[in-house]
Amino acid sequence: MAPPVDKDLFTFACKAAEDAAQLTLQWFQNSDLTADIKSDGTEVTDADRSAEDLLRSTISKEFPSDTIIGEEAKDSIGSSSRKWIIDPIDGTASFVRGVPLYSSLLAVIDEHGPAIGIIQLPALGESLIAGRGLGAYAGNELAKVSEVHLIEESCVSSSSFEQPWWPKEALLNITSSGAKIRTWGDGYGYFLVGTGRIEAMIDPSLYTYDIAAMLTIIPECGGKITTWSGESELEDKKGWVASNGLIHKSILNKLH
Repeated sequence: MAPPVDKDLFTFACKAAEDAAQLTLQWFQNSDLTADIKSDGTEVTDADRSAEDLLRSTISKEFPSDTIIGEEAKDSIGSSSRKWIIDPIDGTASFVRGVPLYSSLLAVIDEHGPAIGIIQLPALGESLIAGRGLGAYAGNELAKVSEVHLIEESCVSSSSFEQPWWPKEALLNITSSGAKIRTWGDGYGYFLVGTGRIEAMIDPSLYTYDIAAMLTIIPECGGKITTWSGESELEDKKGWVASNGLIHKSILNKLH
């Protein structure tokens, strides 16, 4: 059993993540906001870059030997065993359209594995923070997953159900499972799982910065998170399932 994460480190991470998330509000629903298109076809704004720059600066000043991995800048490789993984705005497509469901994500991975996971939802004034062995909290309330046992009684979400992102057979199996199907996407969908508002979030392919925070959050909320193959290794462009744990096996069975 991995030891609990250091409480001072957890407090530092939560404050840094909150400051960066609040910074994004300077651009949110601003008529002057412009977006550039990256090589992978996704959007990026000054808000993304500024929030990540703030986090990188804050972390490197306090922990200069740590590795920092982010979406918008090159990796900074440190000499320690600890990694910080940043997604300054998860759901930039929502952000640039003035939709308040975007999130700011921060994760810490140490020599024992996932250590800290943070979802900030600045436009909604909500957050979900978790430290290994310290529990998970939505605001000041203990966060926990739902107790629904059957997929037919569940609500299942994904960032998108479009093809070819979703394999055709897996998509048909999920949409015909009897579950309520919604598209509360990106970090917000995982927030909903962790707080017990929906039962599962399924994405066919994610980058490490999209999912890293969830590897601490979902277990600390009492749920389960794995790849579509049932593994937990953090790699780019793998499919992931986060659930309340009770319907996890049923979902995996329908994805293959």
